[in-house]
Amino acid sequence: MMKKAFMIVAAALFATAGMAQSRVFMIRDISPENLVKIYHALGVKADGRVAVKISTGEGGNKHYLKPELIGQLVDEVNGTIVECCTAYGGTRQDPKKHWQTIEEHGFAQRFAVDLMDEFGEIRIPVQDRKHLKYDIVGEHLANYDFMINLAHFKGHAMGGFGGVLKNASIGVASTGGKAYIHSVGVTDDPVECWKHTNDQDGFLESMAAAAQAVHNYFRPGRIIYIDVMNNLSVDCDCDGSPDEPQLKDMGILASNDPVALDKACTDLVFNHKATEGDDEKPLIERINRQHGLHILEYAESIGLGSTKYKLIELK
Repeated sequence: MMKKAFMIVAAALFATAGMAQSRVFMIRDISPENLVKIYHALGVKADGRVAVKISTGEGGNKHYLKPELIGQLVDEVNGTIVECCTAYGGTRQDPKKHWQTIEEHGFAQRFAVDLMDEFGEIRIPVQDRKHLKYDIVGEHLANYDFMINLAHFKGHAMGGFGGVLKNASIGVASTGGKAYIHSVGVTDDPVECWKHTNDQDGFLESMAAAAQAVHNYFRPGRIIYIDVMNNLSVDCDCDGSPDEPQLKDMGILASNDPVALDKACTDLVFNHKATEGDDEKPLIERINRQHGLHILEYAESIGLGSTKYKLIELK
């Protein structure tokens, strides 16, 4: 009976998303004050135990969202910065090294920080079971009542681009969970998973399913989404030696609909007209090479959100 009720609610949510445009707010000037302003524009109060999910950035990376940019927003909601370990080695797969990186990048000195999978992981339900049977996340996710998904929008070597959908899926997944998504549900072993990365669309669809799992875990009204479009490299914050951005900063965008939000960001990139020193082509090539836009159409098809949106620019 509960399963039937859940399916009815999910179908209703998708039907609503399909009929109406989701609101996406935008502020072109990227500042700490405007992060707070766009949060308030969403009209949803972050209360209780608030997780602020960011990427703390791989060691050597300088493009991640800096503490001085996000600090006012985190203070406003009395939030805790949350992260999980990676599945590819580097400076963040091992908790000890990850904590060192968190400190080197200035987060531990400024905020309460929680490495959610430091001591274990839990499985949460997935609504879409095409590839995944469950989503594997850091066990401390259960300690939070509300999540602000605060993503740095940029390129990504495997996904094409990374925004709030990636931040909810790969970002909230534990090391084993990341392996499970990357291998399209074959294994949660972070060594074995890289032998099973030949299904690109399946990987993108698995990310969409995992993002939906996190969205549903917090329930509508208990999770909001913000993309910061600065340092627009073709490479992710998980890259210790990313390419320098060829595209200039675009602004801050926010929505209660993660699909509409990432769609609005990709539209800004694809509709941009290059000028000297401000070239969108490298990022577009990266997204197209990885068939990156497929995650948006698939996420819409499973009911996570809508690719139809109304962009509301704030001054």
